[in-house]
Amino acid sequence: MNTFILSVMLIIAAGVNELQAQDKKSQLQQQKEKIEEEISYTNRLLDETKKSKQTSVNQLVLLNKQISKRQELINAISGEIRNLDNQINQTNDTIRHLTKTIERLKKEYASMIYYAHKNRNAYSRLMFIFSARDFNQAYQRLKYFQQYAGYRQNQVRVIRQNQEELNKKLLLLEQQKKSKLELKRMEEGEHQKLAQEKNQQNQAIKKLTQKEKELLKKLRESERAARRLQKAIEDLIAEEIRKANEAAKKAGTKPAPENKFALTPAELELSSNFSGNKGRLPWPTEKGVISASFGEHPHPVLKGIKTKNNGIDIATEKGSKARAVFDGVVTSTMTLPTYNNVVIVKHGEFLTVYSNLDQLFVKKGDKIKTKQEIGVINTDETGKTRLHFELWHGKNLQNPEGWIVRAR
Repeated sequence: MNTFILSVMLIIAAGVNELQAQDKKSQLQQQKEKIEEEISYTNRLLDETKKSKQTSVNQLVLLNKQISKRQELINAISGEIRNLDNQINQTNDTIRHLTKTIERLKKEYASMIYYAHKNRNAYSRLMFIFSARDFNQAYQRLKYFQQYAGYRQNQVRVIRQNQEELNKKLLLLEQQKKSKLELKRMEEGEHQKLAQEKNQQNQAIKKLTQKEKELLKKLRESERAARRLQKAIEDLIAEEIRKANEAAKKAGTKPAPENKFALTPAELELSSNFSGNKGRLPWPTEKGVISASFGEHPHPVLKGIKTKNNGIDIATEKGSKARAVFDGVVTSTMTLPTYNNVVIVKHGEFLTVYSNLDQLFVKKGDKIKTKQEIGVINTDETGKTRLHFELWHGKNLQNPEGWIVRAR
């Protein structure tokens, strides 16, 4: 393989590597920007809780969330730095190869010039052509001189191309080193912010630990409220099943199996559509962060005590509204201690529950659409604006995080 082909292949390979590196860089930057946006939003929520002079568990929960996101951001920046290191190494390799290629091309060109100088006599070239044994050989000798002249011109062009590519790579290397320096500074700044947030976290834990009896009392109240909500939902489901099965008997159709809804064809289709959108349902708030996940978790302050969540809690801004995650019918509204107003929406054999609302925009029997606003979310005296959201499949609780979209 001659030097020209090797040179072209090197330039093409360098271009492909650069495109791949740019694509990786773009992905990492998008990830970093998303985390930065989440941190900014959590900061706004923290600012709202700080308006209350008392340190709350919610403030600690948001701090924990912030610390987790800050660590994610640091990891994302580290990933960008590692990617840049790989790019810098590739650029250095390309520079070395281009430098060697240019040196080799120049040596070859110098040899050609030397040969041309030695054989510059036009008479010698003509004698070489005319001394051919036949016309065909003379023609081949003439073509050789023409091709040789063309090859020399092509060699100059290739040297220029490689030199231009080398200059581009040298400039790119300088830019990459500057970007790495900026990312290093950013990483250092985020580490400092993380240290400050961990200090705030420790202070919050210290203050809250001094109020263990009060926290335990509130926890027990929350547990009783959760049980009341769960019983209300279970009673509602049982009543819906009873009424649906009675209607089926009157219509002369076969009732559903025990503990199952007897659904009309339209309800069956709605239920199927709801199930088919698992993992793609919109959030029940326009913006927010999950401050409490589904299932059992250690209490953020009280040691040895676990909290149970039948759904998820979404922290959002004051004045935010709850919205339906799918088409359905409002099957019940109620008022419960701790949860304030509660709206339950039926989607075939699925139920979604929206708790801790103030003003309601819907009533029992209303047909609603996906993302339709249901009510204003309550903001308490500590500045906490929290929507409690549950999802049931018949009598079975579901983890809402597996149903709503992950990207926010």
